[in-house]
Amino acid sequence: MSLLLLLPHLIIYLLLLTVVTGEFLRPRFYSDSCPEAESIVRREMKKALIKEPRSVASVMRLQFHDCFVNGCDASVLLDDTPNMLGEKLSLSNINSLRSFEVVDDIKEALEKACPVTVSCADIVIMASRDAVALTGGPDWEVKLGRKDSLTASQQDSDDIMPSPRANATFLIDLFKRFHLSVKDMVALSGSHSIGQGRCFSVMFRLYNQSGSGKPDPALEPSYRRKLDKLCPLGGDENVTGDLDATPRLFDNQYFKDLVSGRGFLNSDQTLYTSRETREYVKMFSEDEAEFFRAFEEGMVKLGDLQSGRDGEIRFNCRVVNRKPIDVLREF
Repeated sequence: MSLLLLLPHLIIYLLLLTVVTGEFLRPRFYSDSCPEAESIVRREMKKALIKEPRSVASVMRLQFHDCFVNGCDASVLLDDTPNMLGEKLSLSNINSLRSFEVVDDIKEALEKACPVTVSCADIVIMASRDAVALTGGPDWEVKLGRKDSLTASQQDSDDIMPSPRANATFLIDLFKRFHLSVKDMVALSGSHSIGQGRCFSVMFRLYNQSGSGKPDPALEPSYRRKLDKLCPLGGDENVTGDLDATPRLFDNQYFKDLVSGRGFLNSDQTLYTSRETREYVKMFSEDEAEFFRAFEEGMVKLGDLQSGRDGEIRFNCRVVNRKPIDVLREF
């Protein structure tokens, strides 16, 4: 195999090699420096939920797209600059990640209460937890104390993040590199219990699965007809559809839908069609409490991923600080 063919795999290996678990993180990190931090985040997430219910699911997705790329460091929030192509326009994020303004609102509220104290990376972790808790899912104690990245890379995101076409084997291998088990992967896929996905992500399943020119045979017929109407061939691929039958409620309906052949994304339905993951799907479809426990555990493990790189506390989640932190604290 030529060096050019090996290069993408080498890049991924090196990226994964730099990710370490966050042993320095701890619960109630801001109990002295900003004691109201977690309540402020929860308050702002409640406002976002009332304003646009879909937004909290979008915010929760930020944890996945941030933590898998060089650890949980808020790099996904950085805007592009003349000298940096960030992650927002990567293949898995462009026209997909949204609700950055919710994080902006949270940061603004925290800056008023505790200037340059709470990192954007920790905001993403707290807000993701709150998105789940506020929509009926479990509530758990988060570990905090992260720093914000000084840079972002579109290429790093392209090399790591899976596509909606990914199958269970690919996802298992990806999660394993981050010390996340098969059970963790299936449980964390349950984040699709809330929110919506674009027609863009499902068109190939409806009209050309695996290049066959036919729909995915795993799709339940009446559900396929529903998606055909929502996402007609040649239609607007930015139209969105519900990821499960209860898109505003965090529950185990997502797994019930997979069992009945009603998974929206290929990467979802493959969890039931694959022998390696089917039993976990069935377990979670029958036992919501077990799903909640596994999801909490997986989110904590995901939040532990850190790159070990130098960081800062950004005063604006979209830009790298332009002044030293000690100067900023004087204002």
